[in-house]
Amino acid sequence: MDTDYFNDTHRQVRDSARRFVATHILPHIDEWEEQGEFPREVFRLAGDAGLLGAGYPEALGGHSEGDVFLKVVISEELMRSTSGGLAASLGSLDIALPPLVRWGRPELRDAIVPPVLRGEKIMALAITEPGGGSDVANLSTRAVRDGDHYVVNGSKTFITSGHRADHYTVAVRTGEAGHGGISLLLVDRDTPGFSRGRHLQKMGWWASDTAELFFEDCRVPADRLIGDENAGFPAIMSNFLSERLMLAVMGYMGAQLALEASQEYVRQREAFGRPLSGFQVTRHKLVEMATQVDIAREYTYRCAALMQAGKNPIRQVAMAKNFAAEVCESVTREAIQLHGGMGYMRETGVERLYRDGRLLAIGGGTTEIMKELIGKQMGL
Repeated sequence: MDTDYFNDTHRQVRDSARRFVATHILPHIDEWEEQGEFPREVFRLAGDAGLLGAGYPEALGGHSEGDVFLKVVISEELMRSTSGGLAASLGSLDIALPPLVRWGRPELRDAIVPPVLRGEKIMALAITEPGGGSDVANLSTRAVRDGDHYVVNGSKTFITSGHRADHYTVAVRTGEAGHGGISLLLVDRDTPGFSRGRHLQKMGWWASDTAELFFEDCRVPADRLIGDENAGFPAIMSNFLSERLMLAVMGYMGAQLALEASQEYVRQREAFGRPLSGFQVTRHKLVEMATQVDIAREYTYRCAALMQAGKNPIRQVAMAKNFAAEVCESVTREAIQLHGGMGYMRETGVERLYRDGRLLAIGGGTTEIMKELIGKQMGL
């Protein structure tokens, strides 16, 4: 798995992240999955371990700013928790913070970012709406300027870390219809007129706190605007590139873990007097699974290298996300088949990996939206 993409620092961080998962997560993850969330303390422990601050400016309490492969390493190791929901929740800051880091007022940025990177506060991104899905340009939650405040009305859904977040980066409509009328506001959880709805029950990502959000004449100070008014859409789009890369990482890692579990299982399980690994059909199935995983991983690494070099590989990252999502779904399905009846049991990791992997073709822009995006990039 180690290639020229990674240096000694990356390897040290990988070892540290793997120990963190083995010590603080794996002993408890089955219980947390059934509970539908994990303790808030895990955020602070991850912050203490430096896992949350990777890639952010040192002046804000981060380290290794701009190192895309460090984020890849940490995401890979968090996925070894076998829980996409835990990895996604711990990573919710990575989709919520970047707009604030890049375009927020210095005073606002300096007050909010360091506690989040330490794991003392939790940050969530609120874009998706009940009637909108991937159609970000047509979101309808509206913010109307009223003196030194914006009055916000509308709702959001499928918000990761939505219930326990302390701060939310919220996409609102401040202008006309279309992408040109969207802005970003930083909303605190105790803001009057803001509330959280029910805990959403999901097919997978059980350990992820997922919420509905409601804004009813919610008064947000105007100085909580992130960037310029009506300039939120480009900020959202620039954020999507990193989010989709991390979803691709989750895809090939879910498949990798299912492959590893399958290889171990077929060596131990016997049928008709010999191990399952003794059957050619089993070996060939595992070879096909390994081939898909390797291709998805290496292509994702190539996309990360382009980003590291300062490129903007919109088309390639969308392709990586789509391909990794397909690989995850295919490989985890085959893993369940190889496990037989045990593969259908909750106590078997491949069952969770299969459920969790299904989201990857939906989150961060559906496969269909990605194909449209790729087509535009191809000039079609």
